[in-house]
Amino acid sequence: MLEGVLFKAYGGFYYVKIGEEVWECSLRGKFRLGKGNPALVGDRVRVTPVRDRIGRIDEVLPRKTELFRPPVANIDQAVIVFAVKNPEPNLALLDRFLVLAESANVSPVVCLNKADLLTGHREHEWLKLYRRIGYPTVITSSKTSQGIEELRELLTGKTSVLAGPSGVGKSSLLNAVQPGLELKTGDISHKLKRGKHTTRHVELLPLRQGGFVMDSPGFSSLDLPQMERVELSYTFPEFAVFSAECKFSGCLHQHEPKCAVKQAVEQGLIQQERYQHYLAFLQEVIEQERRY
Repeated sequence: MLEGVLFKAYGGFYYVKIGEEVWECSLRGKFRLGKGNPALVGDRVRVTPVRDRIGRIDEVLPRKTELFRPPVANIDQAVIVFAVKNPEPNLALLDRFLVLAESANVSPVVCLNKADLLTGHREHEWLKLYRRIGYPTVITSSKTSQGIEELRELLTGKTSVLAGPSGVGKSSLLNAVQPGLELKTGDISHKLKRGKHTTRHVELLPLRQGGFVMDSPGFSSLDLPQMERVELSYTFPEFAVFSAECKFSGCLHQHEPKCAVKQAVEQGLIQQERYQHYLAFLQEVIEQERRY
């Protein structure tokens, strides 16, 4: 068998880079009948040749990381892109994706795009919160080139995915980072006040400065990953320094007495909105536990 990297899955076909060649592959029957995502963009796979550059994926090698939304494997970081406006930033959705990335051991970067639409400082005050927590942040504009060099440096030498709602300008950003990609871009629907889907599939793209990047379809909602309720607080990094002081081990930071995290919220050391998102997510995780 030959070994390569799955760089695109589209229309029921899987395209694998083997050396300098591109092979069009199908999936072995046992994968098609299985549950979940049998082969993801970014996977290292073993291919059995069928005929000239056409093969069958017979084995998916172990993954170091995996995201289910977007469905990608073996990435180092997720650049989570939101816009200044058009569409307006949804911080609950941002926190959902941060939980997803943290639980998958994927390093997140928070990107605020369309900086050319900024009319005042308060429009991106929320970004400072994530910077204080410790997340790398970048402010960009594909129209003025603000932050493009900084974003390029963040992508260099890593395998990254750009993720976020439709219409925030992910494809435009990648076109600015590497002219010549010519990814399709779209506009905001003025009627629905949200982006139109222009990226229909995930594709692994090589960067000239080293590394790989994936554009991905936008989303307007996001399920939380399956986890135990006690694991959720670990995906909120700002809780860590306080949770060690909670009276009870396994504290959920909800109704428990002498909870150091709740005290930190009351003292303004943990941002109230992030904590409220945590409580809402906790209820979802508990409901998931009951279903499974």
